[in-house]
Amino acid sequence: MDKIGLIIVDDHPLFREGVRNVLDAEDDLEVLAEGTSGDQALQLVRELRPRVALVDVNLPNMNGMQVTRQILAERLNTAVILVTAYDDVEQVLHAFRAGAAAYCSKDVEAGKLVDIIRHVAMGFYVVGDQVYDAAGLEQWLSRGVETVRRPHLDGDVEAFTPLSPREMEILQYVTRGMSNKEIAARLGISHQTVKNHMTSILHKLDVEDRTQAAVYALRHGWVRLQDTRK
Repeated sequence: MDKIGLIIVDDHPLFREGVRNVLDAEDDLEVLAEGTSGDQALQLVRELRPRVALVDVNLPNMNGMQVTRQILAERLNTAVILVTAYDDVEQVLHAFRAGAAAYCSKDVEAGKLVDIIRHVAMGFYVVGDQVYDAAGLEQWLSRGVETVRRPHLDGDVEAFTPLSPREMEILQYVTRGMSNKEIAARLGISHQTVKNHMTSILHKLDVEDRTQAAVYALRHGWVRLQDTRK
């Protein structure tokens, strides 16, 4: 029987060790490597092509959402299970819109995590206790977006559209307290381009200003507090 190859990416050694101990006890699972950052996650996926990647949302350099989107964009055929301590319905919607195959809290039971891995390795998606195929996931996403949609949003607004890589980069600078002009200088783009991206960010996150956008990013673990002091 072919084993399911996995990687574990989290910058907390004790968490990685605990997960590895669980997975090593399963005959059909094989941990190929471990990583500690978003950059390493992408490198390992590109080199090893694991069937499954367990990736923390809150990673240095590049967060788990960004990693997931890049894996999807490069068609690397690795199913991503995002794990996080930031567990709320909006975060779950963002995770699956970014391309995750499953999303679970870090306090997930060992047996359930193993089941999730096996399901996503077979091409399914796991949302809570539910297992969906692609069509079922789309229906769930549609229902979820409608449930949390703000009353003031227009009917044609595409809620929970993932932030682009550039928008995520700009949002990270916003959490560091940088102005649009400073961000423009740092990225080598025009002030107006930054303003346009900020408008898109506020629209996608359904927040009113830069401060709310920064709080949203921090609350969901998209940006690390230590990163904001660089």
